[in-house]
Amino acid sequence: MTTPWLARRSERSTLRQDDQRTPWQRDRARILHSAAFRRLQAKTQIMGVGQNDFYRTRLTHSLEAAQIGTGLVTQLRRRYVDVADRAIHLPDDSLIDALCLAHDIGHPPFGHGGETALNYKMLHAGGFEGNGQTFRIVARLEPYTEHHGMDLTRRTLLGLLKYPVLPPTELGDNREAAPLCLTPWKAVKAVFHEDADVLDWVLAPLSDSDRQQFQQIDTLPHSPWLKSRYKSLDASIMELADDIAYGVHDLEDAIVTGHATAGQWQLQMQTSLSSLPEALQQLMQHVGTSLFCSEHHLRKDAIGALVNLFITSAELHEVLPDCEEPLIRLNACLPEPQKQLLDVLKRFVFTNVISQPDIQQTRFRCQNMLLRMFDAFASDPKRLLPLNTQQRWHDAERHGQGLRVICDYLSGMTDEYAETMYKKLFGAL
Repeated sequence: MTTPWLARRSERSTLRQDDQRTPWQRDRARILHSAAFRRLQAKTQIMGVGQNDFYRTRLTHSLEAAQIGTGLVTQLRRRYVDVADRAIHLPDDSLIDALCLAHDIGHPPFGHGGETALNYKMLHAGGFEGNGQTFRIVARLEPYTEHHGMDLTRRTLLGLLKYPVLPPTELGDNREAAPLCLTPWKAVKAVFHEDADVLDWVLAPLSDSDRQQFQQIDTLPHSPWLKSRYKSLDASIMELADDIAYGVHDLEDAIVTGHATAGQWQLQMQTSLSSLPEALQQLMQHVGTSLFCSEHHLRKDAIGALVNLFITSAELHEVLPDCEEPLIRLNACLPEPQKQLLDVLKRFVFTNVISQPDIQQTRFRCQNMLLRMFDAFASDPKRLLPLNTQQRWHDAERHGQGLRVICDYLSGMTDEYAETMYKKLFGAL
């Protein structure tokens, strides 16, 4: 690995006496011991924290994604052992572990519902999105250093850049205090303008040509926003691990908690799986039987078989063949049949869990809590914000960035703390 990707923004060495760890092990430790990581234990994955003692939280989801991520790297390393240019740039196990552990630390309370609410309130100030907040936490907010957050290596920051672009300058009209429908205001997929200097630093080793290609954008068909077209090799592995964890392990949660039934599986999967190759159809017929049987060990075996299928199918593709830098030229992906199957599983979870009225009713309630709390803190920050956050707000307000500090404060809350703060400000909803 070349020197620029090992650099830290502080340009200082914090090696302690006899510390033999690699840079990636040090990055992983900083993430693991951060307050932002600990808060994941009390943040919603799909179903609200406290509704059941079985299903995943953001923390357990991240731990499982990390295990899948290291499995993907092991598989890719073995598959491309004779292709030096590809194998040599695969991430170290500690690096991909760090990326997967950190990938959700920017998500606000109440899952994507909370994300949409904060994005609406921030439309005139650059928007809000969980991945952009993750980048902001590790690079600026987490107090491992005075000015550089966790002060992670450049390659680790590149791996956390799921959307390595800046948002449009004008995002929309948010003058309505609490719109009943927030669907049109899904999160903008970008790094925040306040963190543009960090983005520039991370991408500094790229040539002008590589950076121009890497930061291409697409228009989304069902959103007013743009989305970056490419991500780095490490980010692609992290995202694939995240998708597998969501599609398979959240499926297990849906089944065990009764949100998904064998009848729904048979009805919805019969058509969806018919276009897959015969071998995959046979596997899924066996898996489907085991998933909904009363023998828990058979369900666990079926879940393991699905995870193994996706991990062992992973490939490397050149997504930017004209780029010089291998870290952005290559991406990990699934072959089309396996990708289609994973999409089917994710859609099944969305249909039978996320979009169900009981989940959406809770999301509606929690979104309105965040909207009202944002208005309260923005209306009188010198009186209502905690003292340490007041100082940050005062410093940022001089540069017209006070709302970003309020958003930082709200997005860092756990579900329970947000509920408690709401009651303190307004009483019961």
